[in-house]
Formats: sequence, structure tokens, C-alpha cells
Amino acid sequence: MSARRIIPLTAVSSAASGAVPLPQRPQLSAPPPLALYIHYPWCVRKCPYCDFNSHTARAAEPPHAAYVDALIADLTAALPQVWGRRVYSVFLGGGTPSLLPAVELDRLLTAVRTLLPLEPGAEITLEANPGTVEAARFRDYRSAGVTRVSLGVQSFDDRFLAAIGRIHGGREARDAVDVALSNVERVNLDLMYALPGQDMEQALADLRTAIASGAGHLSCYHLTLEPNTPFAHQPPPLPDADLAADMQDAIEDALAGAGFGHYETSAFARAGEQCRHNLNYWTFGDYLGIGAGAHGKLSSHEGIVREMRHKHPERYLAAAASGDFIQERREVGVADLPFEFMMNALRLTDGVPAALFATRTGIPLAALAGPLAEARGRGLLAPDPERLRPTLQGRRFLNDLLQIFLDDED
Repeated sequence: MSARRIIPLTAVSSAASGAVPLPQRPQLSAPPPLALYIHYPWCVRKCPYCDFNSHTARAAEPPHAAYVDALIADLTAALPQVWGRRVYSVFLGGGTPSLLPAVELDRLLTAVRTLLPLEPGAEITLEANPGTVEAARFRDYRSAGVTRVSLGVQSFDDRFLAAIGRIHGGREARDAVDVALSNVERVNLDLMYALPGQDMEQALADLRTAIASGAGHLSCYHLTLEPNTPFAHQPPPLPDADLAADMQDAIEDALAGAGFGHYETSAFARAGEQCRHNLNYWTFGDYLGIGAGAHGKLSSHEGIVREMRHKHPERYLAAAASGDFIQERREVGVADLPFEFMMNALRLTDGVPAALFATRTGIPLAALAGPLAEARGRGLLAPDPERLRPTLQGRRFLNDLLQIFLDDED
């Protein structure tokens, strides 16, 4: 997963009624682990379901050299905010970062290593579209330092790929998986289910192909109709909600039988194959986001801030002249932090240690005595006082669980 979306925040109602009042500012003893997200904004063709900050390339070749120049300038300008902190993972998302020439990716990652101290063995992930995979280019990506590739396969069936507007076919998808597995240490496949006209057997056929491919990590997403997308304006014929729910159950069962652990709402991995970068998001770690429209979250003794870079690629490129890449910057209020933490941590099947809440938010967990009791009383949160873990019902009704941590008046 990349940090490409921010959900609007509301205050936490129960803080005022908890046994311990909220502090005026977060009392952080140390900043959390730090990751780096790099956004590449172009793609060959924007998919009709996509609401990410991606843009169909108008020219035959996007201005790659100028964009990498801007990324390096952006990173340089941000250094005072992360000075001395080690980076545990790097994620290049988009858009379609696999359109980036290998020489430019190498230049970018060389600059990252020069400007930031990377943890030895840091995970470096590149998102890729199967329609843009070339064996020679992926060998060069590996040489540049990429250790993990996330392939947006979505389906291996030509019918459904055409129905959702993908530029690749099933054969290209299978070939791309083979190329990725032969060139990098770890490979993730993105799959979608509940596609237009899809039935249960067709969804499971895609899953069986993915399992047999040898990829160690699968991200399985229900196709949703996001606002302001072509699919939202002209919805395709989708499976009904009951069939989609049955697909989800069948997918989870099949992956468990194949040795994949279900560690996050949509993520499944064989032993040792979990995505470290996304785990940092779910455990409320920090991430510096550079690139057009990239989001970031950074903690310090002064508090926790969220940032967003200029969204449109042309505006972002123009910002290189002034060095002012920030479009929005705001401090996260203390009242918002419990919900933000839970929104991430409760996506994890096993949850997180209860002590992590205070470590990452600077707020004592006792301030949430009321909503925690309610969540446990309703069977949505496990009763274990040492761990914040959703029950099976809590995972199925995650929005209901999170609602407990929102202000009813907002």
C-alpha cells in the first residue's frame, strides 16, 4: 500500500469522558520508524475505477529527467524535518512508476542513499503495470536497488481486464509475474474481485493462478465505485453484495489453505513476505512523501503533522524553481490522534500491542477507557488488555468499530 489518500478526520468524542484527560500536545518520547514514499504521477491510460493522483501521459515520453530533478530537490528541501533519522523502507507508487527509465530510477535512488541514511537491507518497492514490464528494464531496476515489485495484475482473464480498462491481457500478466520473480527478491500481486460480470468460479480461477505463480504476497481488493471516476458516473454491472461477500470469504479460505497469512484487511503473505512499508503505515509510523500529490506524516517533539505536495504534475514541476513543494500542511490535533491511530492499527488482523498507542500518539491509552469498553462490549474488539485487536466481527464491520472513536456531534 502507498500513502496516496487521506481520510477526513474528526475529533474523538470519548476522550473527554475517559478516566484520563487528553494532554494539550502529544507527549512523544521518540519519533516512530520512518519510511519514504515517492509518487510517480503518469500512466499509459487512467483506469475507469481509479481515483488516485494519476494522469494519462500527454506526450510520448513524460519529462522524466525534470521530474527526478524535482524529486531530488523536494527531498533536499525536506531534510531538516527528518535530519538524522534512518529510513526503513522506500516505496515508489503511482501512476505507473515502471514507466520510469532505469537510468532515472538509478539516479533517484542514488540521491536517496546520498541524502538519507537507509537501514541496511531496507525494503525498496516499485509498483508496476504488467503492460509496461520488460525483462531488461527489470534487471536494471534490481541493479538500482529495487528489492520488491508490486504488480497491478487485477485479473488474469482477458474478459475482466478489458471490462475494467486495463492495458494488459492475461498472457502479459503471467509473463510479467515470471519476469518480476526472476529479477527481484519479493513480488506482490494486486488482484481485484467482484469485477463486472464475474462469478465465484471466475474469481477463484484468478486466485488459483496467482497462488500457483509463486508470488509470496497477494493484495486482494473488492472493486469499488469511487466518486468522480468514470465507473461512478456510468456503473458497470457488478456482482451483488451477497455474492461479493461470498467471494471474499472464499478467497480468504483458499489463501489460508495455501499457506498465506491474512495479516491486514486486504493483504495476505507467506512467511517472511509481509510488506514492511505498509506495516509501517498500519502501525502508525512516520513517512516522508515526495512527488506530485504525495502525502506524508511526520512526528517530532513539537507534535505530528501531515503534508501534501502540489497535486498536479505541472504545478509540482514548477515548484522546483522556488523549492516550495508543499500544497497543504497541518498539525494533527490531539483529539484526532486516537481515531487516526485506530484507523490504521485495526486493519491488522492481529492488531498491535496496547502499549504502542501511547508510544506512537503521545497519549495515554487510559484516555480511551470509554470507547475501548464499548468496542469490547459490542464484540468488535478482543478483550485482551495487552493488545488492541479486532475480533472477526470487528474486521467484518470495521467501519462500525472505528465509528466508536469518532465524535457523534461531527
